[in-house]
Amino acid sequence: MIRIKALRKSFTARHGKVEALREIDLDVNEGEFCVLLGPSGCGKTTTLRCVAGLEKPDAGEIEIGGAVVSSATAGVYVPTEKRDIGMVFQSYAIWPHMNVFQNVAFPLTQGYRRFPKDLVAEKVRQSLKLVQLEGLEDRPATDLSGGQQQRVAMARAMVTEPKILLMDEPLSNLDARLREQMRMELRKITRSIGVTTLYVTHDQAEALSLGDKVCVMNEGKILQVGAPQEVYARPKDLFVAKFVGEMNLIKATVADRGQVLSPLGKIGCGVPHGSSSGKEITLAIRPEHLTLLSPAKPQEHSVKGKIVTKNYLGDAAILEVDVNGVPLMVKLPGDSDFQVGQQALVVLPPDRWHVYG
Repeated sequence: MIRIKALRKSFTARHGKVEALREIDLDVNEGEFCVLLGPSGCGKTTTLRCVAGLEKPDAGEIEIGGAVVSSATAGVYVPTEKRDIGMVFQSYAIWPHMNVFQNVAFPLTQGYRRFPKDLVAEKVRQSLKLVQLEGLEDRPATDLSGGQQQRVAMARAMVTEPKILLMDEPLSNLDARLREQMRMELRKITRSIGVTTLYVTHDQAEALSLGDKVCVMNEGKILQVGAPQEVYARPKDLFVAKFVGEMNLIKATVADRGQVLSPLGKIGCGVPHGSSSGKEITLAIRPEHLTLLSPAKPQEHSVKGKIVTKNYLGDAAILEVDVNGVPLMVKLPGDSDFQVGQQALVVLPPDRWHVYG
C-alpha cells in the first residue's frame, strides 16, 4: 500500500546542510499498522511528511496504492489533497471556533472532494460513532477534554475513508493513563476499518503495543524493521538494543571460543563468528532476563553483588545491583523480598546475551 524507495531529503540549517533522510526504503502492506520509532531528529517525521506531500524529497520514489505520488527522477509530485490520505497531528489541529460536527465535516465540505449535504451528516455520524463521540456533534471544541479533542482529530482524518492514515505522535499531549487507554482504542479503531497506518513516535512502549511492524530509525537511516517481538527480542545493532526497551550493557573482550572477559568475570555466550582473541565487544542483556538468589544458594553462571536501589512499580520492581563496580538492572516481581543493602547472587543465563562487536 505504501512503498518508499531510496528516499533522500536534506535541509539547510545555520550550521550547514543536514541530511534528514539517507536512502530510506520501506514497504507498508495493506491494512498494516507500521510505526516509525526513533529519537528526535532521526527522520521519522520527515518520512511521514514526505508521504503526506508536505515535504518534497530530493531523491527517491513514493507509491501509495500502487500509484507513484512522488518521484524526483520522473518529475512526479502529487499534491497532498490528491493523495487520498488522512492525517492526525501532534497538536490535534482542531478549530476552536467550530463545534465537533463542523470540525469533522470540514474535509467533506471544504476538501478536494465535496460531498452532498445529506451524505456529509451520515459520514460524520459514522465517524463519531467509530471514536465513541456520538451525541457530541453540537459540543464546542473548546469544551472538550484532551482525549476528546484527540478523538475528534481522528474522526476528521477518517471521515473521508482514506487509503492511508498518517499519525504524528498523536498521543504525546495526553496524560499517562489516558495515553495508555487511547493506545488500545486506536488499535481497535484502525483494525476495525482496516486502514493502512503509518505512525510516528519516540515512545518505545507505544511502538511495541501498537505496531504490526516497527521501523527503528536513527540519523536519517532505517536500522531495523520487523514485528515488535522480533525487534525487542533480536535487536540487530547496539543502537536498537539501547533504544528499544531497557538493556544492561557491559564492555568485554573475547577470550576464547564461546567465552569473554568482563568486569563480571568470565562469561559464556555466543561470540560472533570470526572474532579474534582480545577483540573488544559489548554484551547486552535485558533486566527481566536476570534473576536474584540468596548468597547462600550458589548457582552456576552467577556473580555476587550488592543491591543499591529498588524502584517499586506495583506489578514489578527494578533493582540496581552493584557487581564489581558494574551497575546491573534486574527486573523482579513487585512482591520480591530483596531489599536495598542486601548481598545477592545475580544469575547470568548464557543464552540471553546479545553480543555486539
